[in-house]
Formats: sequence, C-alpha cells, structure tokens
Amino acid sequence: MGEPQREKLEAHAQKCVIVAVIDPLSGRNRETAFDEMEGLITTAGSEVVGKIQQVRHKPDAATYIGKGKLIELKELIGATDADLIAFDADLSPSQGKKIEEATNTQVVDRSEVILDIFATHARTHESKLQVELAQLLYLRPRLMRMWTHLERIEGGIGSGKGPGEKQLETDRRLVDRRISELKRRLGEVVDRRERQAASRTQHMTVSLVGYTNAGKSTLMNALTDADVYIADKLFATLDTRTRKWTLPHWGEVLLSDTVGFIRDLPHHLVASFKSTLSEARHADLLLHVVDSSHNEALQHVETVNQVLAEIGVDSTDPILVLNKIDAAENRAKVDVLRAKFPNSVTVSAKEKVGFDKLRDAVCHRLADGYLEARVQASAGNGKVYAFLSEHAEVVSTEYDENSVIYECRIPRRFAYGLTQAGASVTHTDGSPLQTESNDEW
Repeated sequence: MGEPQREKLEAHAQKCVIVAVIDPLSGRNRETAFDEMEGLITTAGSEVVGKIQQVRHKPDAATYIGKGKLIELKELIGATDADLIAFDADLSPSQGKKIEEATNTQVVDRSEVILDIFATHARTHESKLQVELAQLLYLRPRLMRMWTHLERIEGGIGSGKGPGEKQLETDRRLVDRRISELKRRLGEVVDRRERQAASRTQHMTVSLVGYTNAGKSTLMNALTDADVYIADKLFATLDTRTRKWTLPHWGEVLLSDTVGFIRDLPHHLVASFKSTLSEARHADLLLHVVDSSHNEALQHVETVNQVLAEIGVDSTDPILVLNKIDAAENRAKVDVLRAKFPNSVTVSAKEKVGFDKLRDAVCHRLADGYLEARVQASAGNGKVYAFLSEHAEVVSTEYDENSVIYECRIPRRFAYGLTQAGASVTHTDGSPLQTESNDEW
C-alpha cells in the first residue's frame, strides 16, 4: 500500500478525527450530524478527539473535502495527535489514498467502520461468514491501498479484524476464490434458514425490526423473559434469536429479534445478511421499534423502511412501536410521532410500560390474518383432518353419508393447503374462496 503504514493497535485506543460533508439540501441537522458517527467510532473502540464539518452541495472529486479543508484537517491532526481520520460517508479508493498521502494518517470511511464493528460483534459461524464476505467485497477494489486490512491483526478501526483466513494475499484471484467459496457456503445457509423460517407452521411468527440501538433486544427480553445480550452500543447483537411469546386470549407466538439497521448501511452487509433477515420476510407480523426519544426518529423510520424494501418486505404493514418514552426529554416529540403514525403504540421496554396495548394491537393484527371457513371433505380424508388439527381452530363438525363438514377459524396462509389436501373450502356464508392460487390469503 505504501505510506502511511497501518499500524497494529494493541494497548491503546486510536485517537480519531471525524469529517462530515453536509449537503445543505439534504435536511440533515448540522448540530447533530456527528452524533451517529461518534457513536460508531466509540463502539469500535476509538476516542473522538476532533471534528470537522463542511457544507457543500457536492463532495470534491479528488479529496472529498477540497484543498482548503484538507489543510485544516492536517492542522487538526497535528493539534490533537490523532492517528485516525473517519469520514461519515463512503470514499472512493483514490480519494482515500490522496487524503492519506496528504495527512500521513490512516483514513477510514463510514462503511469500513461499520464493517469493523460487525466483525468484532460476530459470534456465530453464520455471522462470521456474512461479515467476512462483506469485508472482502468492500476491500477488493481497495487492495492497492489497503492490503494490510486483509490481515487479522490485533484490533482497531480499519484493522480488518474478522473471521476467516488470518492472511489473504493481495492477489485478486485468491480473493475472488475466497469470495466464491463464502457465497457458496452462505447460499447453503440461506437455503437452510429459508426452509426453517417457512416451515414454522405451528405458531404465528412476529419479528422485531428497527434502527440500531432502538431497544429491540430490551423489548424482547421484557416480553419473553429471554436472555438476549443487551448493551448501549450500536449493533450489539447480529444474530437472530427466536423465543416463545405468550399472548393473552391468543396463545403462543414466536418472537424474533433481528439485526438493527442504520443510515447508509453498506449494501454488501445487506446482501450478506439476507439469510439472517429471512425471519422478517417470513413473519406474519413485523414490529417496527423506534427510539421515540431520538432527535432523528423520523429519519430512522425512513431508513428502516428503505432497508425492508431492499430485502423485499412491505414496509407499510408493520406495527410501529414507539419505544423509550421514558427517555424522551420533550414529550412533544413523542406526540408528533403519534400524530404522524396514529396506529402506533407507545411503550417503554426498560420500564415495561404500555405492554398491554402492544399485546392487544398484536392480537388484533394477527386476527386480521385469519378467516372463518367452511371446509368439506370426504369422510375418509385423513389429510384434511390432520391439517385442520395442526393449523386451525375447529368450531363445529357435521357428518353426512359421504362427507364431513368443518366450521373453522384458520390463518389465511394455510387455507390454500386445504384445497391441496382434497377439501372444498368456502367462506362460512357459502361464498367461494379463490382456489387456483394462494394470492387471496
């Protein structure tokens, strides 16, 4: 890569200067522009010692911030003794190289910081494969500048610390071979997880989604008495966890916690974590958890909706759960959110407030997924009886000479399976149900 060499971080935390370029038309709050990036840097284990903000419509093509700000950045590095520059945006390989050469300081961009955090927090075999693939896809076009990131070193942002081979040569053929292998292995994981998620037919499924650090894991623990790891850090948990949740007057459903989202989440990560997010795609209901005390709660909602759309999930259907009402310094902010999202539910996962209304809302929405049906089958059709026993609530049963008629309450998604088992299915009032496809349910 040439100068500056990326040193190993062992006993000390890196001192970091954050750089943000804000388009005046973007709507971003200049006063809070650094908050999220500072949270990422802190989570990654480094110390923020300086910040530089520039307002301009379009980043400089060569150095992202232009010559004047580059001089100011170099002076700030000298004054703070910083050994790391973190940009709150993605840099091109050439931009990163020029900034490093001008400042003689290691440069990382937003995607690289997020990737490092994911690498540090990966615990399971699956998440390690996902993170390593995302890292290699990100690093491949940057091999000339960042070859030492492919070594597994002792930590620090930009270290590339992660699962997999301890060293990867810069030769693109070797990297491509490793990428192909990871994609193949993750493809097997995706197929297995998709089958598992789709086969959960004995219980209705509910998934928690939301911006990172919105309180999803705290909410899951409070609702299910689960022991999901909780920390006041971004991306504290990467792996999906599923627990049974008992709803009054309903029974048990399966509640899943998923990885949190964030603004400008690297698309390589979204692609790599699609298997983890399959729980959200197959869920009967999504609970979109929002930190209602955050100044940018509305933007967080939009970000999550964008990622949901990217993985093929209808973002208009979830129940919006406005969490952390206990932490809201200004209740008016929560009222604004409630006015914009009138069907939302306000809770405090930490104080266990608002859970009754949340359970009622979930039961109501799940009930919308059911239909009252009249099922007629031959008396000897054991498949229909077995299917109803597993998936439906049978209200009444009538017999005649050749057939049996069941009045039942069944999830819409299972009704089509009855026709496949040889039954005739109608609404309880006798009106027909579509039977050529399962689009209706």
